[in-house]
Amino acid sequence: MDELKINGVLILDFGSQYTQLIARRVREENVYSEVVPSNIKLSKVLDKKPACIILSGGPSSVYEKGAAKFDLKILELQIPILGICYGLHLLVQSYGGKVKNSDIGEYGLATIKITKNSILFDKIPKDSKVWMSHGDLVSKLPNNWSTLAKSSNGIIAAISNEDETFVATQFHPEVVHTIEGAKIIRNFIFKIGKCKRNWTANNFIESQTKLIQKLVPKGNVLVGVSGGVDSSVVAALLNKAIGNRAISVLIDHGLLRKNEAEICVSSLQKGLNLNIHLFDQSKIFLKKLANIVDPELKRKIIGNQFIYSFEKIAKDFKDTKFLAQGTLYPDVIESGLNEGKNSKVIKSHHNVGGLPEKMNFRLIEPLRELFKDEVRSLGKSLGLVNSIINKHPFPGPGLAIRIVGKITEKKIKILQEADDIFIKSLIENNLYDKIWQAYAALLPMKTVGVMGDSRTYEYTCLLRAVTSEDGMTAANYNFSKDFLNEISNKIVNSVSGINRVVYDITSKPPSTIELE
Repeated sequence: MDELKINGVLILDFGSQYTQLIARRVREENVYSEVVPSNIKLSKVLDKKPACIILSGGPSSVYEKGAAKFDLKILELQIPILGICYGLHLLVQSYGGKVKNSDIGEYGLATIKITKNSILFDKIPKDSKVWMSHGDLVSKLPNNWSTLAKSSNGIIAAISNEDETFVATQFHPEVVHTIEGAKIIRNFIFKIGKCKRNWTANNFIESQTKLIQKLVPKGNVLVGVSGGVDSSVVAALLNKAIGNRAISVLIDHGLLRKNEAEICVSSLQKGLNLNIHLFDQSKIFLKKLANIVDPELKRKIIGNQFIYSFEKIAKDFKDTKFLAQGTLYPDVIESGLNEGKNSKVIKSHHNVGGLPEKMNFRLIEPLRELFKDEVRSLGKSLGLVNSIINKHPFPGPGLAIRIVGKITEKKIKILQEADDIFIKSLIENNLYDKIWQAYAALLPMKTVGVMGDSRTYEYTCLLRAVTSEDGMTAANYNFSKDFLNEISNKIVNSVSGINRVVYDITSKPPSTIELE
């Protein structure tokens, strides 16, 4: 087992919408965290050797038939445990206490009062704002357990056993609205769980380098690159591990941003001196995408064709049995393939859910367990230039999922020009680095316009810009009205084929960042 993952935090997922936030908050403290199914076997827990365990929240009630449970033998290990919301209810029930439905449910911001000194609330103000989301409450504590805090409604907000090996909160410390949430998590993982800060970029690089060298002692690895930070970090990491045996390949599928292929090859060659090759496969991809409207089908066609193209390209190089790609944790989660819970598929990412069942490659995905901010930290440590590190995420399917409906070469050229204007304007106005992701999209409808006293009937361009920490949630960026007016005028006046511009203000959820 990877040494970096020992003595970390194991998160048992009971289906909470905030489970991934728990993992992130722990990682932010340079401590490894891993989300696992709630029904994980005791033997697997022992194999992972966690320093402490967190029981997540969940949508169920513990007293309902079929409610998610966990192996109670885990409690006998005496590994420190933090229960959050549903996790609190599970601990109460497991030790003989009682949980019931509340007539007072608490949702959103609430105030708690700390009623007992504890390690969990060390140096936390007696009155504190927290985020609640529950309809059940503790009606009877187990024997020898204590109340640590109560809400303003008199509901038990935090509890512990006698020695604080087991602690629990009714509120969600992982949510940013819990003012002292980060400090509470730190108190648990360091003062109760005795974790150590060893989950760092440099340690990760060293660990992955050894793993890659062991996995590929000889032969070559194709590295799929796109110019984005994820694939660039993978390329740099593989180059560090096995040198020129890491062959970076950029496949131009005809759906990149304007001049993106040339810019990518140049920046990676000059910046990192990578062994990189450009292959134009645009005609093949566009032919297969002709008349395809369904977004899931688009993604799967692109994912499959990428593999077929890589398999064909591999024949140009000797002894190439591996393909490395920049899959991230959010990709896995949204494709419904994460180990942590039985996720519903939101969308199949081309590099995860869009892959063919049979491949002639073994996959290397060193970033599969990382969030975007962790990848950027790796990029800094590996010496990537800021223009790559801070580059907005760009989806593997490219403009295919930003052209809603049928894809044509004409639409691609229209969108490339509009997108280029938008991104350059963000840079010129010092807005680019304030935004997580921004892009232009082409909607599948034409509207009537007037230009030069003449009637036009052209496409509508949608602009989207969001702020986010990890891509799992996002809010629209609040541009000034003047900026939006300026961009709209530039696009309509400069791009033939567009006569209307709209701005998407929808958050994620309920929407996704991308349109398709």
